[in-house]
Amino acid sequence: MKRIWRATLVAVAAFAMAACTNTTTPTGSTADEDIKIGTLLDVTSWDPAQADIGFDGPYLSALYDPLVALDKNSKPVPGLAKAWKYSPDHLTLTMDLRTGVKFTDGQVFDATAAVKNLQHLKAGVRSGATYANVGDIEKVDEDTIALHLKKKDDALLYYMGVGRSWMASPAAIEAGSLATQPVGSGPYTYDKGKSTPGSEYVFSKKSGHWDDKTYPFASVHVLPIADPTASFNAMLSGQLDIAYANAQDIPRAKDNGWNIASDVATWVGIQYTDRTGKQLKPLGDIRVRRALNHAFDGAAMLKSVGQDAGVATNQVFPARRPVYDAALNDRYAFDLDKAKQLMAEAGYPDGFKVTMPMSSIFQPWQPSVQQTLGKLGIKVTWKNMSPPDYQKNAATYPMFIAVLALDSNPAASVDGRITSEQWFNPNPSTEDFPKVDELVGKIEEATGEAQLPLIRQLNEEITDQAWQDVWYQANNTYFSVKGIKVTPITGMMFPTLRFVQRG
Repeated sequence: MKRIWRATLVAVAAFAMAACTNTTTPTGSTADEDIKIGTLLDVTSWDPAQADIGFDGPYLSALYDPLVALDKNSKPVPGLAKAWKYSPDHLTLTMDLRTGVKFTDGQVFDATAAVKNLQHLKAGVRSGATYANVGDIEKVDEDTIALHLKKKDDALLYYMGVGRSWMASPAAIEAGSLATQPVGSGPYTYDKGKSTPGSEYVFSKKSGHWDDKTYPFASVHVLPIADPTASFNAMLSGQLDIAYANAQDIPRAKDNGWNIASDVATWVGIQYTDRTGKQLKPLGDIRVRRALNHAFDGAAMLKSVGQDAGVATNQVFPARRPVYDAALNDRYAFDLDKAKQLMAEAGYPDGFKVTMPMSSIFQPWQPSVQQTLGKLGIKVTWKNMSPPDYQKNAATYPMFIAVLALDSNPAASVDGRITSEQWFNPNPSTEDFPKVDELVGKIEEATGEAQLPLIRQLNEEITDQAWQDVWYQANNTYFSVKGIKVTPITGMMFPTLRFVQRG
């Protein structure tokens, strides 16, 4: 999705430049009343409508309270909205708001403030996609609001919980100053005097915060460190208690007695933007798409390029979750002879020509792609471009190498990976695949747990249709010193502070 691209891009960049280095003797860092967190990115924006929900989580969760949060299983749980319910037709979401909460500028959090914030988020360039299906936002009374939907949206609460419902002072929104001067009601305040923008941000704990027990540290220090080697060495020297980590360093992390937390975060492979063959005719033939799936040895690529940190799979639904089906991974077992046979059956025994985009961060996969496609007679012309231009232009090509963030919520995965227009999927084309279209319709009609078996069927169908060529799902990994526990959340490139605990 466009809202999480930058986080994925930077994570890939850091991965690509990682390398083994000599290290110093550890100092035995231990957690005290302060917590020091190393993350990849500097804060994108202090304005929740402009922020990136990937790596901005530690920053924003210090200063802002969300309407909706997530638990460790990615289920929506109360934040400043202490309860909610949908109307029978699922077109009105009514929220009962927490009372007695104030922003740091003295403004009161109430229904008027919540409506102001949601309107601001709905209009946001980055946050607006979350509220695409929301029409009117209504103040019902002083502590109740209602969101009136244009169509049922089963992913709305999840997206709000993953980082799209931070509440800010209405006065700061009105002043247009949030991007540089955050004003929230969260568990910490920003200590500008102790902070060095771009280097270290310090947050001091408030007294009497309504969710005080969830945030056990007296202060939080967030240090953006793009180089994973520097981050690892900062852990060794005791400058960090937590680091966004390179899986290559896991053996050394074990030697130091650190906690290691990992979970799948992205899928890696080839994204097809032209499944109907309008731009590149061969891709409109299912046999060609299946051939490409058989041609790539995902397990070998995971080991050689992905540092063996992840799961070899051909699915876009995250591993070890209710919709994921390990049996589907045998559908496209690595078989170059089978791939060549399918290409011949489709009328392309000598392959075809294709132009694909390339940028520096995707070069680790380029040789494998060049070699594998070459074995099928597919001749690739690479169009080099800068990383920022890759996002702008990659989807104008019929296929491209992709590293795309996963969502832990099944309905969000359907919406974000299959049915809705995204920068990486400008032509969802579900209507051109009758069974896919039928299942999508049934999923939209169902609710809650009743959706899961239908989404499992959809997962099987898009796998059968070779909707994309997934090689593997890659992990995000976090190191922490003894006494500090990090819980990875698929959908957050770096977890918010509620997932950083003693333990």
